[in-house]
Amino acid sequence: MAGQFFELDGRVQPEAQASVSIYGVTTPFADDTLTDADGHFKFKKLAAGAYTIAVLEPGRGEARLTVEVGPGNADSRGRVRTVLRLKEEDFVHDARRDLISARQLTIPESAHREFEDAQRALAKRDAAGAVEHLEKAVEIAPQFDLAWNNLGTIAYRAQQYARAEECFRRALAANPGAYEPLVNLGGVLLNLNQPDEAMLYNRHAVLLRPNDALANSQLGMTYFGMNQLDAAEKYLERARDLDPAHFSHPQLLLAEIHARENQPLKAAADLEDFLAHHPDWPGAAALREQIAKWKAR
Repeated sequence: MAGQFFELDGRVQPEAQASVSIYGVTTPFADDTLTDADGHFKFKKLAAGAYTIAVLEPGRGEARLTVEVGPGNADSRGRVRTVLRLKEEDFVHDARRDLISARQLTIPESAHREFEDAQRALAKRDAAGAVEHLEKAVEIAPQFDLAWNNLGTIAYRAQQYARAEECFRRALAANPGAYEPLVNLGGVLLNLNQPDEAMLYNRHAVLLRPNDALANSQLGMTYFGMNQLDAAEKYLERARDLDPAHFSHPQLLLAEIHARENQPLKAAADLEDFLAHHPDWPGAAALREQIAKWKAR
C-alpha cells in the first residue's frame, strides 16, 4: 500500500553474530545492520515489496534469501517476522574477496567516500543522489567495479537496460573475477533479448555458484526462451528449491511449462506455491481463477 511502511523483524538460525544487508528488488534501496548475540536483526520503515537479505558471517561466507514485505504477511502493527534457517551449503565463500588486486589498491579514498555517500543515499531512497555519488566515484577511479555494479543495478531497476549493460560490462572489465556483475549481466541480456550471449553468462554463473537461486533462475529463463523446456524446468525448480520466495518468480514459468506439457495439477501446484510466498501479488485473484480451472480439468 502506498505510504504504508513495515518493520522486518528477523532472526538468523543457527544463532550467529553477522552483518545483514537488505536490498530492494524493484526499488533502489539498501541498508545494513548487525545481528545481536542471538541472531536477531531489524529493519524499519520498509515499503511493501520484495527484498534480498544478505547475511555475512566472517569465516563462513555470505548467504542470500528473498523476503516479501507487505500487508499479507504483517501483523496488526506492521511487523513482518522471518527466520532465516541457513545451512552450510547456503553460504558462499568467495576467495577472490580475500585477494585485493593491485588495481583495486589504486582506488583513492575520495572515490571510496563517494561510494559510501551513495550507500547512505540509497538508505534514504534517494536514487538520484546515489547515482550522482557513484558517477563521481567511477570518474575518480574507473577501475572501481563495485561502483559500476551499483550503477548497473540502479539502472536495471529503472528499466534502463542499455545503461545497465554498459555498467555491468565496465565492472567486469575492471574486475573479471567479480561474480555480481557477471550474474547481473546475464540477467540484463535477457531483458535486451540477447539469449545466446545471456546463455554464456548465466551458464558460467551457475558453474561458479550452483547454489545461487538467481543464477539458476536466469539460466532456466534462458532455456525457456529457447523453448528447451526440460532444461528450463530443471533450473527453475532448482531456483525455487533454493529460495521459494525469490524475486524472479520461478513458479510462474514452471506453471507455464507444466501447462504446456498438459500437467494441469502440477501447474496449479506451482501457482499455489507462488501465492503462498507472495500473498500481496496484484494478480492474485486471476491466479486463483486459473488454479481452479486447472484443478477442474
